Amino acid sequence: MPQPDPTPASDLTTPTWGRRILALALDWVACLAVVEGLVAVGLLAGNPNGFGTLAPFVLESAFFTALAGGSFGKMLTRIRVVRHDDPSRPVSLLRAVVRSVLVALLVPPLLTFDGRGLHDVAAGTRSVTL
Repeated sequence: MPQPDPTPASDLTTPTWGRRILALALDWVACLAVVEGLVAVGLLAGNPNGFGTLAPFVLESAFFTALAGGSFGKMLTRIRVVRHDDPSRPVSLLRAVVRSVLVALLVPPLLTFDGRGLHDVAAGTRSVTL
């Protein structure tokens, strides 16, 4: 598993809301495209809607956060998810799943505490710019 670069906590910068929303939109569009592609080739039945994209979104976000420090959209927008207690250690899969499920609910990212969304507080993580 790739290790994030050790960065002193004082050097960590919180990404802007615009950057965070762009990352979320990129993740959502990518997952929607995957679902639409699976429907087009007959691997999924029916007409996917927003709820049909939630499971791929949670899986993609959690998997890439644990593996590479951020989802597809976060990597494109140069945002990394790090552990709040020790940014030099990778985010575990469990923390990434908790974070991704809460992000899928859409309310926790909008409510902040100390510059962190409630999803980050619950998972013990924070988003930083690269």
